[in-house]
Amino acid sequence: MAQPASRPISRAPRLLKRYEAAAYLSVSENKFDEMVRDGRMPPPKLIDRRKAWDVYELDARIDNLPSDGDSDTDTTWDD
Repeated sequence: MAQPASRPISRAPRLLKRYEAAAYLSVSENKFDEMVRDGRMPPPKLIDRRKAWDVYELDARIDNLPSDGDSDTDTTWDD
């Protein structure tokens, strides 16, 4: 029996394109790039030459971001 040409996806994709990953974090693509460069967000996975971000890794990094009021929060403007 032949497989159908395409199957409906029953859940959200695990890998996201750059613009999708930025939207997932509710930040601009430029801010997302900055967060990847400085290590706040993970580097992409590679599928051949295509880059994609793993939702699970994004979630783990999001969990580690400081919350407002944490002692690690930048207080530069508290003069």
